[in-house]
Amino acid sequence: MKKNMGTTDKAIRIIVALIIGILFFTKVITGTLGIVLLVLAVVFLLTSLISFCPLYTLFGCSTCKVKE
Repeated sequence: MKKNMGTTDKAIRIIVALIIGILFFTKVITGTLGIVLLVLAVVFLLTSLISFCPLYTLFGCSTCKVKE
């Protein structure tokens, strides 16, 4: 797996995942929407930790800085 996520992208995903997690566990978001957003938060965290997003591969984009 080639890394395709930059540091800014990873930071944004982690922040969004933390916000979703906090909102879910404080019962601000509940039900089906809460579960779907929690799953999305887990995906955001996992992709941030490994610096690879499969959707970026499908669309052929990357947020990594190009090393010259």
